[in-house]
Amino acid sequence: MSYDALLWLSFGGPEGPDDVRPFLENVTRGRGVPPERLDEVEQHYQHFGGVSPINALNRAAIEAVRGLVDLPIYFGNRNWHPMVEDTLAEMKAAGVRRALVFPTSAYGGYSACRQYDEDVLRARAAVEDAPELVKLRQFFDHPLFVASFADAVRAAAARLPGDDYRVVFTAHSVPVSADKAAGPPEAGGHLYSRQVAEASRLVAEAVGAADHDVVWQSRSGPPQVPWLEPDIVDHLDTLYDKGVRNVVVCPIGFVSDHLEVVWDLDTEARERAQELGMGFARAATPNDDPRFAELVAELVAEHVADAPPRKLSDFPALGCTVDGAFCATRCCEPVKRPGAGR
Repeated sequence: MSYDALLWLSFGGPEGPDDVRPFLENVTRGRGVPPERLDEVEQHYQHFGGVSPINALNRAAIEAVRGLVDLPIYFGNRNWHPMVEDTLAEMKAAGVRRALVFPTSAYGGYSACRQYDEDVLRARAAVEDAPELVKLRQFFDHPLFVASFADAVRAAAARLPGDDYRVVFTAHSVPVSADKAAGPPEAGGHLYSRQVAEASRLVAEAVGAADHDVVWQSRSGPPQVPWLEPDIVDHLDTLYDKGVRNVVVCPIGFVSDHLEVVWDLDTEARERAQELGMGFARAATPNDDPRFAELVAELVAEHVADAPPRKLSDFPALGCTVDGAFCATRCCEPVKRPGAGR
């Protein structure tokens, strides 16, 4: 089947101080996040001049992929410019009729996968006679994804004194109810946390780590709503009490240095480790690793050249949809929040 383009679909981030508040309002619209929480997160962005690294990192990754795929690449975001609706209108004007979509998330679950389906539906509804869009699959267990993180863990460990360290994998926390609802019902749900655990296991195995932990970061909901735990900062205290004195923290849930990485890990977690007297090294995300561009090219080749999927686990390759038509399993349904629909 032929395709005219590749749409690189991401979360988005502010690129100046005046962008921060409207960006955060886009992210949290309809979620009941209190203004004081927005005030707190806004200060995290302003600490870095109001600029998230995510857009620049996406543009750099796109440039790397351009040399590997024979398709024009367009860039669109969910929450900030370039908005996906505007990008889709640009694609239509350029004569694109059918395009692949690469979402910058390796995992399943509502926020990590299904919400990108909703982005596709929203964008196509906003653009008359919009191009057909085919979203690529999840890639948490792709050999290149695992190899990139494995080398990053090794490089981080080399910055620590000696060989005695604990590998701690982190990913963005989500509400427990949302994780339970993620995945085909017959499989028992919890697709997101299970995939994160599997990716962590594969990387730990690749580096020869005898033990490792999977923890969470960046929760943003009200305190009365249970989210996946433990939090990375709290876990550092637990490890210290157990006698661990050096940690390698690997942000397995992220493909680039989002603000959640540079603030929650490089700032808050690092500071807590220093207070405890623990050695702390943060493994790099794929960012501009050439293998990440190769991974995207391989996902594209699965569609344009019938290339066989490369995977290191038995988890199904979910997430591939056409025009936002959700997976046949109807997995990862959004969890209805209190008061929703009023």
